[in-house]
Amino acid sequence: MRIGLAGVGRIGAFHARTLVGFGVIDELVVMDTDLEAAKALADELRVEVAPDAETLLASHIDGFVIATATPGHAPLLRQGIAAGVPTFCEKPVAATLAETIGLTNLAAASNVPVHVGFQRRFDAGYRRARRAVESGELGFIHSIRANTHDQSPPHASYIPTSGGIFRDCNVHDFDILRFVTGREVASVYATGANKGARFFSDARDIDTAGALLTMDDGTIVLVSSTRYNGGGHDVRMEVFGDRGTIAVGLDHSLAMHSAEADVDFPRGPRKRSFMERFLPAYRAELAAFIEVARGGRPSPCTVRDALEAFRVAEACELSRAQRRPVALAEIKGV
Repeated sequence: MRIGLAGVGRIGAFHARTLVGFGVIDELVVMDTDLEAAKALADELRVEVAPDAETLLASHIDGFVIATATPGHAPLLRQGIAAGVPTFCEKPVAATLAETIGLTNLAAASNVPVHVGFQRRFDAGYRRARRAVESGELGFIHSIRANTHDQSPPHASYIPTSGGIFRDCNVHDFDILRFVTGREVASVYATGANKGARFFSDARDIDTAGALLTMDDGTIVLVSSTRYNGGGHDVRMEVFGDRGTIAVGLDHSLAMHSAEADVDFPRGPRKRSFMERFLPAYRAELAAFIEVARGGRPSPCTVRDALEAFRVAEACELSRAQRRPVALAEIKGV
């Protein structure tokens, strides 16, 4: 197999090293708008480098991995589909709802498989929770808690183009919520605040958020996020049913300590970043994409899936801005 990869920043370089390390692809070709950075990674991995996306897509690749900054996702995804090349694209596929809808329709009208990079779908804990829900092990599900708490904020330059905390951060919670429950979000009520650096409010964003979601079967979901969780990176989900409860991310790396006496849980060490927290999941999702590119399985996370998570994020932003509940029916879809 010959795989092309666009974007050699942190996640792109990680994906390139992962693909080379698999030992199941014959050739890797990398490109980036920063040609020197692409050449440096290519030299390190002893792979090819392409000067631009057009050259890369014309070089008879069997799969295309998009790991650029967000503004590059939509145009490169269109190019990948137009070239008929199975494509993996990091989230979000686009920065706006309208563009995401357009890409959803474009992908649906083609026979080109597109796999969107929501890596939590490949995390062992979330997959175990999905099985517990599907099998009825937990009985009927009445409540869920989900959180994404970053240890420290990203660089100030990232925030103005991030799309906001619901689209950038909690969109992972919204996607995995659909994956674990098999249900859709019916309505949201969201809020948020700034208690940290001024650059969040300067960009009309928030550094801490909370949302109450109601699923289409009446399940209540509490979602939270923050850019300031000094104890460590903390991503969890708790699923409550009438027969039992299951928790994802409840291990010795948990970024908190107990106020109770004689409790030695968790013992650590704590995770410090999303890359550390989801390292095995990132590898598993790329292995799945290789299967998709080979024609061995359908896409495990489609552009339509990405759109549905994005619609929930849009509803949360509208709810926060207007300080009211928002039904998902108010948010345009396909």
